[in-house]
Amino acid sequence: MAQIDPEALESLAELIAARRSNEVLSTEIAFDELTVTATLSGVIELLDFLRSDPTCRFSTLIDITAVDYPARPARFDVVYHLLSMYQNQRIRVKVAVREDELVPTLTGVFLGANWYEREIFDMFGILFAGHPDLRRILTDYGFRGHPLRKDFPTTGYVEVRWNDVEKRVVYEPVKLVQEYRQFDFLSPWEGAKYVLPGDEKSEGK
Repeated sequence: MAQIDPEALESLAELIAARRSNEVLSTEIAFDELTVTATLSGVIELLDFLRSDPTCRFSTLIDITAVDYPARPARFDVVYHLLSMYQNQRIRVKVAVREDELVPTLTGVFLGANWYEREIFDMFGILFAGHPDLRRILTDYGFRGHPLRKDFPTTGYVEVRWNDVEKRVVYEPVKLVQEYRQFDFLSPWEGAKYVLPGDEKSEGK
Protein backbone atom coordinates (compact mmCIF):
# COMPACT_ATOMS: atom_id res chain seq x y z
CA MET A 1 0.00 0.00 0.00
CA ALA A 2 1.42 3.35 -1.03
CA GLN A 3 2.36 5.78 1.71
CA ILE A 4 0.07 8.79 2.19
CA ASP A 5 1.85 12.14 1.99
CA PRO A 6 0.59 14.42 4.83
CA GLU A 7 1.90 17.50 3.04
CA ALA A 8 -0.12 16.58 -0.05
CA LEU A 9 -3.28 16.36 2.07
CA GLU A 10 -2.54 19.75 3.64
CA SER A 11 -2.05 21.26 0.20
CA LEU A 12 -5.32 19.68 -0.93
CA ALA A 13 -7.16 21.08 2.08
CA GLU A 14 -5.79 24.57 1.37
CA LEU A 15 -6.75 24.30 -2.30
CA ILE A 16 -10.32 23.22 -1.57
CA ALA A 17 -10.81 25.86 1.12
CA ALA A 18 -9.49 28.58 -1.21
CA ARG A 19 -11.31 27.50 -4.36
CA ARG A 20 -14.65 26.62 -2.73
CA SER A 21 -14.77 29.04 0.19
CA ASN A 22 -18.56 29.49 -0.07
CA GLU A 23 -19.18 25.77 0.37
CA VAL A 24 -16.48 24.74 2.87
CA LEU A 25 -16.98 25.34 6.58
CA SER A 26 -13.83 23.59 7.85
CA THR A 27 -11.15 21.02 7.00
CA GLU A 28 -9.36 18.47 9.19
CA ILE A 29 -6.72 15.80 8.57
CA ALA A 30 -6.92 12.62 10.65
CA PHE A 31 -5.87 9.00 10.04
CA ASP A 32 -4.29 9.86 6.66
CA GLU A 33 -7.58 11.22 5.35
CA LEU A 34 -8.93 14.70 4.77
CA THR A 35 -12.38 15.56 6.18
CA VAL A 36 -14.20 18.55 4.75
CA THR A 37 -17.31 19.92 6.45
CA ALA A 38 -19.57 21.52 3.86
CA THR A 39 -22.73 23.60 3.77
CA LEU A 40 -25.92 21.77 2.87
CA SER A 41 -26.74 24.18 0.06
CA GLY A 42 -23.29 23.83 -1.53
CA VAL A 43 -22.40 20.20 -0.96
CA ILE A 44 -23.30 18.99 -4.47
CA GLU A 45 -21.28 21.77 -6.13
CA LEU A 46 -18.35 20.89 -3.87
CA LEU A 47 -18.56 17.18 -4.70
CA ASP A 48 -18.78 17.96 -8.41
CA PHE A 49 -15.67 20.12 -8.08
CA LEU A 50 -13.80 17.31 -6.31
CA ARG A 51 -14.72 14.91 -9.11
CA SER A 52 -13.93 17.14 -12.09
CA ASP A 53 -11.09 19.41 -10.97
CA PRO A 54 -7.80 18.18 -12.53
CA THR A 55 -5.93 18.72 -9.26
CA CYS A 56 -8.38 16.61 -7.23
CA ARG A 57 -9.82 13.95 -9.59
CA PHE A 58 -11.88 12.15 -6.95
CA SER A 59 -13.58 10.08 -9.62
CA THR A 60 -14.79 7.20 -7.44
CA LEU A 61 -17.69 7.43 -4.99
CA ILE A 62 -16.88 4.85 -2.30
CA ASP A 63 -19.88 5.29 -0.01
CA ILE A 64 -22.53 7.61 1.36
CA THR A 65 -23.74 7.08 4.89
CA ALA A 66 -25.23 8.99 7.80
CA VAL A 67 -24.77 9.39 11.56
CA ASP A 68 -27.54 10.17 14.04
CA TYR A 69 -26.99 12.71 16.83
CA PRO A 70 -30.47 13.00 18.42
CA ALA A 71 -29.47 15.75 20.87
CA ARG A 72 -28.25 18.13 18.15
CA PRO A 73 -30.53 20.65 16.41
CA ALA A 74 -29.00 19.43 13.13
CA ARG A 75 -29.68 15.82 14.03
CA PHE A 76 -27.85 14.02 11.21
CA ASP A 77 -24.52 14.09 9.45
CA VAL A 78 -24.62 12.86 5.86
CA VAL A 79 -21.12 11.64 4.99
CA TYR A 80 -19.64 11.14 1.52
CA HIS A 81 -16.46 9.10 0.92
CA LEU A 82 -14.52 9.67 -2.30
CA LEU A 83 -11.35 8.14 -3.75
CA SER A 84 -8.84 9.56 -6.21
CA MET A 85 -6.92 6.67 -7.74
CA TYR A 86 -4.93 9.23 -9.73
CA GLN A 87 -3.63 11.05 -6.64
CA ASN A 88 -3.78 8.10 -4.20
CA GLN A 89 -5.96 10.11 -1.82
CA ARG A 90 -9.23 9.67 0.01
CA ILE A 91 -11.53 12.41 1.18
CA ARG A 92 -14.53 12.55 3.47
CA VAL A 93 -17.15 15.26 3.00
CA LYS A 94 -19.80 15.68 5.67
CA VAL A 95 -22.78 17.95 6.04
CA ALA A 96 -25.08 18.54 9.01
CA VAL A 97 -28.81 18.11 8.32
CA ARG A 98 -31.87 18.92 10.40
CA GLU A 99 -34.65 16.35 10.56
CA ASP A 100 -36.95 18.55 8.47
CA GLU A 101 -34.36 19.42 5.79
CA LEU A 102 -33.99 17.93 2.32
CA VAL A 103 -30.56 16.87 1.06
CA PRO A 104 -29.96 17.48 -2.67
CA THR A 105 -29.38 14.22 -4.53
CA LEU A 106 -25.91 13.38 -5.82
CA THR A 107 -27.22 11.16 -8.63
CA GLY A 108 -26.62 13.89 -11.22
CA VAL A 109 -22.89 13.77 -10.43
CA PHE A 110 -22.40 10.11 -9.47
CA LEU A 111 -25.01 7.64 -10.76
CA GLY A 112 -23.88 5.20 -8.07
CA ALA A 113 -25.30 7.51 -5.40
CA ASN A 114 -28.79 6.17 -6.19
CA TRP A 115 -28.77 3.10 -3.96
CA TYR A 116 -26.66 4.74 -1.23
CA GLU A 117 -29.25 7.50 -0.89
CA ARG A 118 -32.08 4.98 -0.86
CA GLU A 119 -30.33 3.11 1.96
CA ILE A 120 -29.94 6.32 3.99
CA PHE A 121 -33.61 7.14 3.43
CA ASP A 122 -34.59 3.63 4.53
CA MET A 123 -32.34 3.45 7.60
CA PHE A 124 -32.46 7.09 8.79
CA GLY A 125 -35.50 8.67 7.12
CA ILE A 126 -33.44 11.41 5.45
CA LEU A 127 -35.05 12.71 2.25
CA PHE A 128 -33.06 13.46 -0.92
CA ALA A 129 -34.52 16.14 -3.17
CA GLY A 130 -34.48 15.24 -6.86
CA HIS A 131 -33.77 11.54 -6.36
CA PRO A 132 -35.28 9.56 -9.27
CA ASP A 133 -36.65 6.65 -7.20
CA LEU A 134 -36.53 7.32 -3.46
CA ARG A 135 -38.07 4.26 -1.81
CA ARG A 136 -37.02 1.66 0.74
CA ILE A 137 -34.25 -0.72 -0.31
CA LEU A 138 -33.46 -2.93 2.72
CA THR A 139 -36.74 -3.11 4.64
CA ASP A 140 -40.22 -3.98 3.42
CA TYR A 141 -42.49 -1.34 1.89
CA GLY A 142 -44.84 -1.47 4.88
CA PHE A 143 -42.02 -1.23 7.42
CA ARG A 144 -42.54 1.31 10.20
CA GLY A 145 -39.67 3.55 11.32
CA HIS A 146 -36.00 3.80 10.42
CA PRO A 147 -33.77 1.19 12.12
CA LEU A 148 -30.51 3.15 12.39
CA ARG A 149 -32.01 6.08 14.24
CA LYS A 150 -30.86 5.90 17.84
CA ASP A 151 -34.41 6.20 19.17
CA PHE A 152 -35.58 3.16 17.19
CA PRO A 153 -36.46 0.32 19.62
CA THR A 154 -34.20 -2.72 19.43
CA THR A 155 -37.25 -5.00 19.14
CA GLY A 156 -38.83 -2.93 16.37
CA TYR A 157 -42.53 -2.13 16.23
CA VAL A 158 -43.90 -5.15 14.37
CA GLU A 159 -42.91 -8.73 13.68
CA VAL A 160 -43.48 -10.68 10.50
CA ARG A 161 -44.58 -14.31 10.32
CA TRP A 162 -46.21 -16.73 7.92
CA ASN A 163 -49.89 -17.35 8.68
CA ASP A 164 -50.64 -20.92 7.66
CA VAL A 165 -54.40 -20.34 7.83
CA GLU A 166 -54.42 -17.24 5.64
CA LYS A 167 -51.52 -18.56 3.51
CA ARG A 168 -49.73 -15.23 3.57
CA VAL A 169 -47.20 -13.17 5.50
CA VAL A 170 -48.80 -11.10 8.27
CA TYR A 171 -47.58 -8.18 10.39
CA GLU A 172 -48.27 -8.20 14.12
CA PRO A 173 -47.22 -6.03 17.07
CA VAL A 174 -44.09 -7.30 18.80
CA LYS A 175 -44.88 -9.59 21.76
CA LEU A 176 -42.11 -10.46 24.22
CA VAL A 177 -43.02 -13.78 25.80
CA GLN A 178 -41.49 -14.18 29.27
CA GLU A 179 -40.17 -17.72 28.86
CA TYR A 180 -37.96 -16.51 26.02
CA ARG A 181 -36.45 -13.80 28.21
CA GLN A 182 -34.58 -15.88 30.80
CA PHE A 183 -31.31 -14.29 31.85
CA ASP A 184 -28.46 -16.16 33.51
CA PHE A 185 -25.93 -13.77 34.97
CA LEU A 186 -23.86 -16.47 36.71
CA SER A 187 -20.26 -16.49 35.58
CA PRO A 188 -17.19 -18.33 36.84
CA TRP A 189 -15.25 -15.10 36.25
CA GLU A 190 -17.26 -13.25 38.91
CA GLY A 191 -16.40 -15.45 41.87
CA ALA A 192 -19.44 -17.72 41.60
CA LYS A 193 -19.73 -20.43 44.35
CA TYR A 194 -20.82 -23.26 42.10
CA VAL A 195 -19.03 -25.90 40.01
CA LEU A 196 -19.31 -26.05 36.25
CA PRO A 197 -19.07 -29.41 34.45
CA GLY A 198 -15.39 -30.22 34.07
CA ASP A 199 -14.20 -28.06 36.97
CA GLU A 200 -13.85 -31.12 39.19
CA LYS A 201 -10.85 -32.22 37.11
CA SER A 202 -8.79 -29.33 38.45
CA GLU A 203 -9.15 -30.64 42.04
CA GLY A 204 -7.14 -33.75 41.25
CA LYS A 205 -3.95 -31.82 40.52
